[in-house]
Amino acid sequence: MQRNEALELMEENIKQKNLRKHCLAVEAVMAELANYFDKDEHKWRLAGLLHDIDYEDTADQPEKHSQIGADMLSKMGMEAKIVDAVRAHNGMHELPRKTLMAKALYAADPLTGLIVASALIHPDKKLGSLDTEFVLNRYGDSSFAKGADRDVIASCKEMDLELKEFVDLSLSAMKGISDELGL
Repeated sequence: MQRNEALELMEENIKQKNLRKHCLAVEAVMAELANYFDKDEHKWRLAGLLHDIDYEDTADQPEKHSQIGADMLSKMGMEAKIVDAVRAHNGMHELPRKTLMAKALYAADPLTGLIVASALIHPDKKLGSLDTEFVLNRYGDSSFAKGADRDVIASCKEMDLELKEFVDLSLSAMKGISDELGL
């Protein structure tokens, strides 16, 4: 599947503007991590862009989130590694994250939310004004952006990445698409 097809598929299944932006942010972070780890950027991008494909359909059934989406992608012939990463990114299922891609998607998902929340409290509300320290300070405040699960973000250690480096890579990736994110 080409990126334009994946983008169209995401947009067909996700109508909420902010959720679309979230998928774009996760896609960017996944691309950055793929390059960092010398992996297939295209495949990692697809995992990021499509990871929440079923989110709106499963909003009232979080226990089904990621399962329905993974099944959908599997039926479309998506590579098993991508399907498995999408399936395992919802920690509610407690599925093993066997690949580096799955570990990256799991950790990147909530970090993008923390970074967006950090930008929104910054005086100019721009990603370009953020630095890693600012985001790390927000990370340390457990009352801030409560939906950004700190334990999941800290799972970056499963990729042998220190938190600071993970935040730095992710912030850099998101700054690269700041116009698309409106930040």
